[in-house]
Amino acid sequence: MNEHPQPILPLDEDLNSALGFHVDEVEIGRVTGHFDVENKVRQPFGIVHGGAHAAFAETLASVGTFRAVAETGQIAMGMSNNTTFLRSVNGGRIRAEAIALSQGKTTWVWDVTLRDEQDRVCAVSRVTIAVRERRRA
Repeated sequence: MNEHPQPILPLDEDLNSALGFHVDEVEIGRVTGHFDVENKVRQPFGIVHGGAHAAFAETLASVGTFRAVAETGQIAMGMSNNTTFLRSVNGGRIRAEAIALSQGKTTWVWDVTLRDEQDRVCAVSRVTIAVRERRRA
């Protein structure tokens, strides 16, 4: 069994920390999380920036894939992210659930649903994650 790949950046200095993303549950094929709507995730008109929705969806899919492949010394990285914004959100908390549709040797595909505090769907994402061997420096 290979040693788990270690992050290069301190976890408190990455995008997830900067935007306040939280992963709540991780199971093989399912991940949930949330983030609070604060100015750091809003666009100039006061609503959550589409990039925050997309980044959060990719975070959940990446974490879910990585947790499944880490034992073999592999890493997970975003390959494709198609996010559709259905409802604007200007406050509260966004919750998301990511479900793996395909769990291949080199590629995982996830559907991610993001919801507002009233449980209304505000964005949906189809995220493809590449699984690769970690290159040694």
